[in-house]
Amino acid sequence: MARADARIDVALIGGGVMSATLATLLRKLDPGLRMVAYERLERAAAESSDAWNNAGTGHAGFCELNYTPANPDGTVDCSKAVKIAAQFAQTRELWSALVAAGELPAETTFLREVPHISFVTGGDVPYLRMRAETLSKSPLFRGLEYTEDPGKIAEWIPLVMDGREPEAQVAATRVMRGTDVNFGALTRSLVTWIDEVSGFAIELGREVRDITRADDGWLLEIKNLATGDVRTVHAKFVFIGAGGYSLKLLEKSGIPEARGYGAFPVSGQWLRCTNRDVIARHHAKVYGMAEVGAPPMSVPHLDTRWIDGSQELLFGPYAGITTKFLKEGSWLDLLRSVGIHNIRPVMAAGIENMNLTRYLVGQAMLSTEERVNLLRRYCPSARDEDWEVQIAGLRVQIIKSDGKGGGDLKFGTEVVTSADGSIAALLGASPGASTAVSIMLELIQRCFPDQWATTAWRSRIAYWLPSLG
Repeated sequence: MARADARIDVALIGGGVMSATLATLLRKLDPGLRMVAYERLERAAAESSDAWNNAGTGHAGFCELNYTPANPDGTVDCSKAVKIAAQFAQTRELWSALVAAGELPAETTFLREVPHISFVTGGDVPYLRMRAETLSKSPLFRGLEYTEDPGKIAEWIPLVMDGREPEAQVAATRVMRGTDVNFGALTRSLVTWIDEVSGFAIELGREVRDITRADDGWLLEIKNLATGDVRTVHAKFVFIGAGGYSLKLLEKSGIPEARGYGAFPVSGQWLRCTNRDVIARHHAKVYGMAEVGAPPMSVPHLDTRWIDGSQELLFGPYAGITTKFLKEGSWLDLLRSVGIHNIRPVMAAGIENMNLTRYLVGQAMLSTEERVNLLRRYCPSARDEDWEVQIAGLRVQIIKSDGKGGGDLKFGTEVVTSADGSIAALLGASPGASTAVSIMLELIQRCFPDQWATTAWRSRIAYWLPSLG
């Protein structure tokens, strides 16, 4: 067995919002834990958590139509939207408590209130009307407005109505207290504040190459990408929050719970507005209906963003096909992820989702002019010269064995833990970061059940999250 160069309590693989959130919660529950985060890039939150790599939407179900599918009888299932709204409220509760305690800077450094609007046309109007009626029954959706008045919609979102046919049937909902979140800025603030407390460190430019079982924990082989030096660290608990690389690292652990999983990477691009006059006319996140066959991450939306102190306007995302699992990953990632333990579910999911594959290939082949033509469905007056292509982040969707030799393509997040709770990984994509606190609390309860049951831990977490009481 390899000799450990250092021993720690908690190893966090990946320097994104999930690792930062888990480290924050564990620090509040047990200040004595020795924790280290390992990030392969030279900056924390530079992959999926970075502002340019995600929509920045504080996902609360206010406007995301893919969270509220229509039933065959014309009713709308809003259970997922209500659940996500509650989870995001819990996430915001922690952020607010940390700001109040002086452990995060002012919320305006990472969060802005932006109206969340759903917009549909034609035959989708009855669906949106029923959705609004259903959601309005929940107190989490207080203040939700619904209208089919083109004039009122033009007041809410002038860019969306400019140049639209006067007789067009339209409908929209609006929640004024929606948010735009810079998850990259938030994560870097969390890491900075945690790092000032003894017991936590983040090591940048470090790649975890291997994970093997050891007495009372795990051995991590870690390479310094700048010097090439390799060392081994012993950790009692390991969290893998490495985005697209999480599955690869989880498989290295050899735990049986990792078997049967596969990965389906999807690339992304935005159209970024370059005309400051156009940007200034729009102040909302406007979500529409996804095209038939499109993955959930490709639901079209026209977004007001605040990035590096500047107001921006993005439309998209345009999906595409890729074999990388990270923007800074390898083109061989997908091939290397397939082995004897998951080849059947991966192949089955691929065959069952050929329409999706064709859609992604078609999206990848679009020219800038064709992308702007798609934008004109939501912004009829858009001009080619006002928009440019901006590369977005990658999302790796889960392929999970169905237990019958096939595989199901999952769109969402999933926590995988070993039977003894000594290692856990977060797989999947949206709504991810917006529900980080709820996801990490679930992980803590599963991996630290004895400590979670104590009065000390429950009272400490209730101080920061009173809603748990």
